[in-house]
Amino acid sequence: MEKLLLLGDEAFAQGAIDAGVSGAYGYPGTPSTEIIMYFQKNKEAIEKDIHRVWSCNEKTAMETALGMSYAGKRAIVTMKHVGVNVAADGFVNSALTGANGGLIVAVGDDPSMHSSQCEQDSRFYAKFSLLPLLEPSNQQEAYDMAFYGFELSEKFELPVMVRFPTRLAHSRAGIERREKRLEFNKISLPEDKTRFVLLPLIARKRYKLLLEKQEALVEVSENSPYNVYTDGKDKSMGIIACGLTYNYLMENYPDGCPYPVLKISQYPLPKKHIQKMFSECESVLVLEEGQPLVEEQLRGFLDNGKLIKGRMDGTLPRDGELNPDHVGKALGLKIEEGMNIPNSIVPRPPAFCLGCPHSDSFNALKVIIEKYGKGHVFSDIGCYTMGVLPPYNAIDTCVCMGAAITLAKGAADAGLFPSIAVIGDSTFSHSGMTGLLDCVNENTNMVIIILDNETTAMTGGQNSSGLGKLEAICESMGVNPEHIRVCTPLKKNHDELVKIYKEEIDYQGISVIIPRRECVQTMTRRNKNLLNTKSSEGNTTAETGGK
Repeated sequence: MEKLLLLGDEAFAQGAIDAGVSGAYGYPGTPSTEIIMYFQKNKEAIEKDIHRVWSCNEKTAMETALGMSYAGKRAIVTMKHVGVNVAADGFVNSALTGANGGLIVAVGDDPSMHSSQCEQDSRFYAKFSLLPLLEPSNQQEAYDMAFYGFELSEKFELPVMVRFPTRLAHSRAGIERREKRLEFNKISLPEDKTRFVLLPLIARKRYKLLLEKQEALVEVSENSPYNVYTDGKDKSMGIIACGLTYNYLMENYPDGCPYPVLKISQYPLPKKHIQKMFSECESVLVLEEGQPLVEEQLRGFLDNGKLIKGRMDGTLPRDGELNPDHVGKALGLKIEEGMNIPNSIVPRPPAFCLGCPHSDSFNALKVIIEKYGKGHVFSDIGCYTMGVLPPYNAIDTCVCMGAAITLAKGAADAGLFPSIAVIGDSTFSHSGMTGLLDCVNENTNMVIIILDNETTAMTGGQNSSGLGKLEAICESMGVNPEHIRVCTPLKKNHDELVKIYKEEIDYQGISVIIPRRECVQTMTRRNKNLLNTKSSEGNTTAETGGK
């Protein structure tokens, strides 16, 4: 077997290459930077043409990697701990969309703040997102966990976080490469065509599915080869050593630890192992790099033998809002309940306003995508998300603000054609521009449709920051002016819109289409205010006799 001397970061990168990753996305930040750097200089990564270009920020990296996963290929995204704050919108929501191709989020944490402004512990993000987390204790595990992480991700259809503290990321040790390397996944779109569209109705169902997976994730953790319980003769104390801290422990006991030791490198916590330790040992010492996440959980779910009731044991529902009836049931009170709403009563679905410009834009887009089938249109958050509904059935994803462009880019990087992003003018100004810059830097073969209704319509008609500037923004960011197409979405212009969409899909590179027509709601209010103003001025003139 081939042996290499690598940093922890490099060992993970090599593992990902050997495990068939198709794309590595990230933004540089110590101690995670060397992961992407290894990809950029690695001969095999270059020969295999693995995507390995830095992203504009952690948010675009996270969402682009999710887009590659959507297309069925394996992807990793790298960042440092504070970068998870930037990527949090896409990261947390990815727990609901899930992963299609294996997706690993590799995070470098920096205890002692060697090169950071805080000691934030990324494990908390995995915990409250209800996602599995791996924490290698050495460089060999960092390599192996790339294989294991993709396997885990594809088995449960969830992203997996892998955490590297500074001392592991930047220390070097020998690793053995596996003889059996994995091939790239082929493009394969999700079987459930709605799972990436996080409208509330779909998101609530996805959250229930996420909750249903938790018991199985704990079971896998309890049987994980990375969570190992070693018995000891001295039961006066048990020791839980998380990730890298296991090495610190064993350096103190080169001949073997006399106490029972539970090495934890996979989360959720293996509760059976912990309960065994608590039942046999007089006390427990918790060793963990970073904040006391494990220690807090131990105090929570064990609580010195006291029964704790609430959402975790089913006394209260785990999802949704509470109400007085829920509380009454938890208190053991008799609750009078009305009849359940029959399934035959279906709530009225939302719909575009009569005269909405987006309906004309989607009618034209629908004609185009019929040729290619489902799975090619990535939407953003706004009233245009209703394009997922009949009669349009025109979009396939909606994850978080700005993610339309980055998911579409990731899918395009995976080889999906055509890849089309649909984003509103206000959302583009909010968080779409950085994704466009990534596309321009690589001249990604995709189309971005900026639906410009000249307002922030869904939240009440506030002015958009990009009002009147969209063409200039796109051109200044490097989009070829010949492929910045502005059109007016009206029924009479339907054929023209179809023609423009087709021409830009056929163009090999990044293009932007801007269908522009004012929102009918803001136009109605504006005209009404104008009439009221004129009426008021007329009354004033009449009262003063005019001039």
